[in-house]
Amino acid sequence: LGACTTFAPGALPPGTPIDQARQSFGGVAGEYRLPDGGTRLEFRQGTYGKQTFMLDFDASGRLVASTQVLTPQTFATITPGLSHEQVLMRIGHPAYVFPVGWQKLQVWSYRFAGLEGDCVVFQVSFSNATGTVTDAGPNTDPACSHGGDKSS
Repeated sequence: LGACTTFAPGALPPGTPIDQARQSFGGVAGEYRLPDGGTRLEFRQGTYGKQTFMLDFDASGRLVASTQVLTPQTFATITPGLSHEQVLMRIGHPAYVFPVGWQKLQVWSYRFAGLEGDCVVFQVSFSNATGTVTDAGPNTDPACSHGGDKSS
């Protein structure tokens, strides 16, 4: 199956070789080791990176599962105490990051396509001291702070 016939990582059929997936969709955004010896590949897509697909491959390098992870169900698994690596493994790389100096935090923000509309982001706060999640939840996207949407 050629990359030109598939428009999203989630459309790859089970059994697709990992090397074929790595060469598709504009490149891999992240690669993670799974406990069973397999590999998870992260692909970001969509306007403003609103979709992140995680493709799981078994130890032999064959696709066994693909999931669009920027969803309320996956966000609900982001809880205090998780490490940077655990968050990356679950929801991938953020759209943008900013520090909150007075609170000694780093905030990762994820844009996503949901029922909440275009102007909501999911944010994960990490303690600078421990490198673990202190809080997570939805917030207003600063790109919408003037009442408009991000497309203008």
